[in-house]
Amino acid sequence: MKFKGSDTYVATQALQVAVNAAIHLAKPLIVKGEPGTGKTLLAEEIARTLGKPLITWYIKSTTTAQQGLYEYDAVSRLRDSQLGSERVGDIANYIKKGKLWEAFEAEEQVVLLIDEIDKADIEFPNDLLLELDRMEFYCYELQRTIQARHRPIVIITSNNEKELPDAFLRRCFFHYIKFPDQQTMQQIVDVHYPDLDQELLDRAMRIFYQIRDIKGIKKKPSTSELIDWLRLLIAERMSAGELEGVRLEDGPPPYGGALIKNEQDMELIEHLRRWQR
Repeated sequence: MKFKGSDTYVATQALQVAVNAAIHLAKPLIVKGEPGTGKTLLAEEIARTLGKPLITWYIKSTTTAQQGLYEYDAVSRLRDSQLGSERVGDIANYIKKGKLWEAFEAEEQVVLLIDEIDKADIEFPNDLLLELDRMEFYCYELQRTIQARHRPIVIITSNNEKELPDAFLRRCFFHYIKFPDQQTMQQIVDVHYPDLDQELLDRAMRIFYQIRDIKGIKKKPSTSELIDWLRLLIAERMSAGELEGVRLEDGPPPYGGALIKNEQDMELIEHLRRWQR
């Protein structure tokens, strides 16, 4: 089966090619792009449309590569030995399997999402080079090699906050999700709100892209934030006519807090108003 997007996820032709190429080459797919452009949802949709289980490893600033393999709880074993527990005889009782181990031992091929890899330490990707390349790792406590029964489809997302090592990139297929143009954005909105008044959408999108185009804006509103804003406009029964007269030079749009997320950008829009005066 090939990934072609779905009725709930709009995938461009370039994105479809990237996903299917990575699957064919059996390489991890690194997906970069602005926050809110659907990188995490992509893995969920690949799993859903291909009918495969999804295993998600959310990366934090404190996450280590070892946690993705396994962790050995020596403290608990020491405590149990002091209490005379029978569990102490089997060291496997103190091995906590990580997300890679789960993916490797799955009965069928899974989609493994390593989400926001650039949040971790710079050495994190290098520490996973061999494991993702060979699809195996060695557990010293059990003295055995854990090998993947079925090579998982690996999707790695990055918000481009830091550069990934060249050695890691060489082992991956890369795709950058460009911010949607208005035609693609129309298709995305249609997925969420198929019956939305076209005139209201046209005027809302005009305001949305005007905000993104403001020179010096710190946090450009994302696709997901546009969807949230439209939800508010629908809930409040905002009409196309009410949006017709909205000009950023007069201040933020109605429910602008869904689109503008920091005080610097609010002040920037206020500056536009003062400049027009």
